[in-house]
Amino acid sequence: MDDWTLLAAAGASAVAAGAGIALWRWRSARTLPGAAQPGPDAIPAPAGRMRRGLAATRQRLVARLDAVLGRGERPLDVVLGELEEVLLGADVGVSTSAALLEPVRSRLGGEASPEAIRQALEDGVRAIVAGPPPPEPGAQPWVILVTGVNGVGKTTTIGKLAALHGGAGRRVLLVAADTFRAAAIDQLAVWAERTGADLVRHEPGADPSAVVFDGLKAAVARRVDVVIVDTAGRLHTRTPLMEELRKVARVIAREVPGAPHETLLVLDATTGQNAISQAKTFQGAAPLTGVVLTKLDGTARGGVLVAIRHELGLPIRYVGIGEGMEDLRVFDAQEFVRELFASSAAEGSALPG
Repeated sequence: MDDWTLLAAAGASAVAAGAGIALWRWRSARTLPGAAQPGPDAIPAPAGRMRRGLAATRQRLVARLDAVLGRGERPLDVVLGELEEVLLGADVGVSTSAALLEPVRSRLGGEASPEAIRQALEDGVRAIVAGPPPPEPGAQPWVILVTGVNGVGKTTTIGKLAALHGGAGRRVLLVAADTFRAAAIDQLAVWAERTGADLVRHEPGADPSAVVFDGLKAAVARRVDVVIVDTAGRLHTRTPLMEELRKVARVIAREVPGAPHETLLVLDATTGQNAISQAKTFQGAAPLTGVVLTKLDGTARGGVLVAIRHELGLPIRYVGIGEGMEDLRVFDAQEFVRELFASSAAEGSALPG
């Protein structure tokens, strides 16, 4: 069944009750992609999928890096100047490029072989992007607040997160607090059906904080394991909408002590350095605990992942490398660096994922 059919079905089955709230409990009879797999941090990596997802960035970054280093041994300052241009071209950013290249200079001295320079740069990227994995739910309900601007893939990310937690045997409830767009509510309903999650929604235009309040009350009463709260795809330059995000966070903290346990910002890798300016604004509205970087497979600007980690100090929790349910992946720094710096021969031997 395609998304449009599911959207129509979701809209036709909406039932209002009480103060305009409809609590929908969807249980899908279909076998979901990845449903029989273990939890988020245990899903195996399909062979070659990450490598293909990074293909455009690797071509922009590593192929040009190899071209610079392939000119033979030259004064290190000359090589580093050329490498800085390569890093900037892949949206690594000025400050992050400097953070990567200065240790190469101090570690290798004035002259160095291309192999040594490449290894030092690879080690530097690995050191920057390393970070903790997503925490295992340690409270009931475990509340995840998800935010980000329109078009970054936020609602899709929420649906895939629901599938990951559901596949780990956890009961999930989605809260449709993006009440500014009816389509966003309907889209979340589709994902609830697909993943077997519960859904709490109000009518379009309702107070987002009221939806969150009702959702958390339902979660506690039903002993739900994981609550994932969608928020409006607000423009990060709109101050009133940022105030609404702060209000939602306060309601969550009041209703579930210690929550939100995770506050994830969804960023679109194709926006490059603009993603960092978005993140800095969102950090002022809610204490972020991590980043989800989507559309990594559709851009040559994947170097922004390194810049996000370096400039914001936020761990990359998940990356999106495709449209499939299994293409939202827990970020693995070792895998990322290995596949980013993979040789062209290794790329050619990648297996289908």
